[in-house]
Amino acid sequence: MKQTINTNGIPISPSLNYFENVPEGSKHNIIQKTRLFRISCLSVMVAMAISIIAKLLVWLINLVTNISFYGTFAATFHSPSGNHLGLWVIIIPAIGGIIVGFMALYGSAAIRGHGIPEAMEQILVNQSRIKPSITFLKPISSAIAIGTGGPFGAEGPIIATGGALGSTIGQLFKITSNERKVLLAAGATAGMAAIFGTPIAGVFLAIELLLFEFSPKAILPVALACITGAAGHHVLFDAGPVFPMPNLPTPSNTALAIYSFIGLIIGFVSLGLTKIVYIIEDVFEKLPIHWMWWPAIGGLVVGIIGYFAPHTLGVGYDNIINVLSGAMTLAIMVRLCFFKFLSWAIALGSGTSGGTLAPLLTIGGAGGAILGSVILSLFPNSGISIPMAALVGMSAMFAGASRAYLTSITFALEATMQSHALLPLLGACTASYIVSFFLMENTIMTEKIARRGIFTPDSFEADVLGKLTVGQVISEDGLVLSSENTVKEVRDWLKVNNGQANYFVMVNTDGAYIGTVNRTDIFRHGLDPVSLLGDIVKDGHVYVRSTDSLRKAVELLAKQTAEVLPVIASDSNKVIGVLSYRDILSTYKEQMEENENAHIHISLKRQRLKMLIRGRKLINMEQEHEEG
Repeated sequence: MKQTINTNGIPISPSLNYFENVPEGSKHNIIQKTRLFRISCLSVMVAMAISIIAKLLVWLINLVTNISFYGTFAATFHSPSGNHLGLWVIIIPAIGGIIVGFMALYGSAAIRGHGIPEAMEQILVNQSRIKPSITFLKPISSAIAIGTGGPFGAEGPIIATGGALGSTIGQLFKITSNERKVLLAAGATAGMAAIFGTPIAGVFLAIELLLFEFSPKAILPVALACITGAAGHHVLFDAGPVFPMPNLPTPSNTALAIYSFIGLIIGFVSLGLTKIVYIIEDVFEKLPIHWMWWPAIGGLVVGIIGYFAPHTLGVGYDNIINVLSGAMTLAIMVRLCFFKFLSWAIALGSGTSGGTLAPLLTIGGAGGAILGSVILSLFPNSGISIPMAALVGMSAMFAGASRAYLTSITFALEATMQSHALLPLLGACTASYIVSFFLMENTIMTEKIARRGIFTPDSFEADVLGKLTVGQVISEDGLVLSSENTVKEVRDWLKVNNGQANYFVMVNTDGAYIGTVNRTDIFRHGLDPVSLLGDIVKDGHVYVRSTDSLRKAVELLAKQTAEVLPVIASDSNKVIGVLSYRDILSTYKEQMEENENAHIHISLKRQRLKMLIRGRKLINMEQEHEEG
């Protein structure tokens, strides 16, 4: 061998033409930003369309409500609670359930449920592909279910509809599955922003329940979609807060502690609520009749409850406003809380088409107001207010049941425009989230898909491979051959020293990287043994520099099906080492162990011993000084 830089061989992949067709540096960044701009434009278009659909959905819910309970063809809002149907009110939700069951059977079974879990499932297992038919089947079925008295809100259906529209647009264009996921999340959250006028909460909802990532390429399109949806809300709906309430005073420290305690109690309630919902769903699964009839059975129960507690029927946004006003009596709030939960849990468990957010807000708000009333009766000088207790209960219920922590807080702030509620909301939602995290494995959003064996990400951590550079894990033991070696020299050397290696890095006499050579070419029949390796070298286009991230190296290894990559110095073309997939796995393992293994870096016992030794030295020095 005339010249080798290292002595141990590691195989190199034969696919060496990747960088010939892939842009680097600024050109690559321009292409990525162009794609991001394109997805952002599509997201805004989806948001504009879903804003109009949101208005049509609310219009259709009002129309079905008026036809079903008042016999009038009108689209103005009238609560079903004011009907005068008597016992006939019992069959109205059942009729709606029958219609929804037929739509699910002959249209698409995907319209069943409350929307967000179904969207999560499509993101996680189906590359964010949702049937286009859901775009119109979901809002129509939900309007029928809610308009005939179903105890749901319009937000769940519009989130599902927006996700379906975004996914459909993503399937019409040539984009990646990740970009389609962004469009799905943009459509879903734009729908939420269009209904409630809460764009920030929409962005957080996407991060916590749909995107499972936080990056500019995901956040920017979603943020633009949410802004567009909120603008649509102000144009198509009222411009003020969706849940107006009295101005709240700045809470004292004692009041903050009490509000946090209310959040803690609501957290335990959210656990029981979630478990009961899925117990009821399991009961329906065991019924000896086709699932098409389940919504009718659920609707019949909704009608019976609605006969005795009319305020449980329909969307119930007016209930939330009344609870937040603090004007409802304790008896009415207890009645609303219990019967709304019972009606909603049975209806949702039956598999009809509806949402969860409005019922959770109603139950949580009533629960918080009830707890606040009890605390005020026992401690009149506690400094809390019923409206604030209702608001923190509402938000804490959503935080505990869905574990969408940031969404819960920002939604309450945006929907009410009460800035003084920030600290109480933070304390209550944190307490509820703690209870949910430690005592409940899955949430009301993830339990259904978890039962199907689908894992839902629950953390957003920094990418270890993105934080480390190639230079930090480089291996200096890879085999590097010189282009001045003859074929015969290399053959003889390989037969003795490196029988397993298939591909080798090659440098010129100055140590600069020029390409790779594979074993097949070296031992090719008919090749002149005295010819130089430089004559059969393949152009070197696949390499990484020492300053590149490990993430870039992994992507290159995966795309090239390579096992190692030559590492080039950041300021020259000289080979300084070889990076193998084993080096990357070893580094990843070390990082994981470093994050998981606990260590004591400051030993108090050692510090005490040091102090004793120093003390003794000082005493001895003082004694020597006195004796001297």
